[in-house]
Amino acid sequence: MDITIRQATPEDVADITTLFRDTIINVNALDYNEKQIAAWASVANDTDIWIERISDFYFIVAERDTEIVGFAYLKKGYYLDGLFVHKDHQRQGIASALLRTIESQVMIEDYPEIRTDVSITALPFFEDRYFDIVKKQKKTFKGMAFQNYIMKKTL
Repeated sequence: MDITIRQATPEDVADITTLFRDTIINVNALDYNEKQIAAWASVANDTDIWIERISDFYFIVAERDTEIVGFAYLKKGYYLDGLFVHKDHQRQGIASALLRTIESQVMIEDYPEIRTDVSITALPFFEDRYFDIVKKQKKTFKGMAFQNYIMKKTL
């Protein structure tokens, strides 16, 4: 696996939002219904939010050759707010590499744990990486209820 992890730039926003939308539509659709997927995927349409995330948070991308194949970002120094891997590059170690980089950043910033909200789809990935479920919850977004999990890992 030849991937490079680097800081995201505003120039990456089109690739990031396309990857986000395509992953939700093709991967998360296994665990959520059509209306939930449409609501969730619509977040990709607001490029201003993504540019703000890239500017304000620790936001990294994974590249293979020159293609962005995944991304992850931290909010508040310890909260993993997003981790997505391209639909055609699942189960190739990309999410693990992104998570290791994120966890290293959390430790550099001297936080004792990392927290995240995890979709049903991503739950097995995080459980396999020693995250514990804090709480199962229902969140409402754009009028749709989503089941997900608050998880944490002591570093």
